[in-house]
Amino acid sequence: MEIRESIPFTAPDFGKSPLKFFAEVRDELKKVTWPTRPQVIKMTAVVIGVTIAVSAYLGGLDFIFVRLFSVIVSR
Repeated sequence: MEIRESIPFTAPDFGKSPLKFFAEVRDELKKVTWPTRPQVIKMTAVVIGVTIAVSAYLGGLDFIFVRLFSVIVSR
């Protein structure tokens, strides 16, 4: 990813011309490299898989600590 230092940052002027602001937003969105459908499906599957793995891990830890705590409290 290349950083362009020659382009100065200017804050959007919301108050003076909302139509100009939205036209600039549309122009900037045209420059975005959007992912393809297979990329979106693959990334979504990765997110779902990681979410399931982390939730199973945390659920297992919760189960272990609840059992451990109940053993300690019952003595």
